[in-house]
Amino acid sequence: MLDYPPGERLSEVALAEEFGMSRTPLRRVLARLEDEGLLQSVHGVGTIVTDVDLDELAQVYRLRMELMVLVTSLDPVVLTPELIDEFRVMNARAEALRQAPSPRDFALLDRDMFLQLLELTENRPLRDASERLYFRTARIWLQAITASDIDLENEAEVYCRETADILTALRNGNLDAIGHMRRAHISMSFARMR
Repeated sequence: MLDYPPGERLSEVALAEEFGMSRTPLRRVLARLEDEGLLQSVHGVGTIVTDVDLDELAQVYRLRMELMVLVTSLDPVVLTPELIDEFRVMNARAEALRQAPSPRDFALLDRDMFLQLLELTENRPLRDASERLYFRTARIWLQAITASDIDLENEAEVYCRETADILTALRNGNLDAIGHMRRAHISMSFARMR
């Protein structure tokens, strides 16, 4: 869904074929995306990909920044070697991305890293709210990367440093540092995107 530009009309039949699913579950997905403000259904016209409201986007990014600090302080999980190893894998993927930058690989790594960071809290409402806001803003970031509006090589380098710092903080048991690092990363990413 992130590949469709604002204003594009979507056909349920074409989407069902593209994603290999029947129209009933697809309608549920489209309804959820409409609830998220990513789509708009217009009677007699169809489903249209919405454009971005920059003021609202800035508000969402500011909220995401604050929630990230909470992810590492509210109901934190006990750090285990297995959990730390998952972040080691993220760092290895970031290193590979730095060597061969790819918009698709970057998008997948960013999503997976975000979801892995949510594993640092047991607070379910916080995780749900954070996830919802992440996916609300992810399409804008991904559009900027795929449209070459952002220097992918530089972004991969920045991301690689961040994952290495997060891994170091985890090994030291410093969850607070991780929340603040990720908050800064979100802030700087939004500034570069603007």
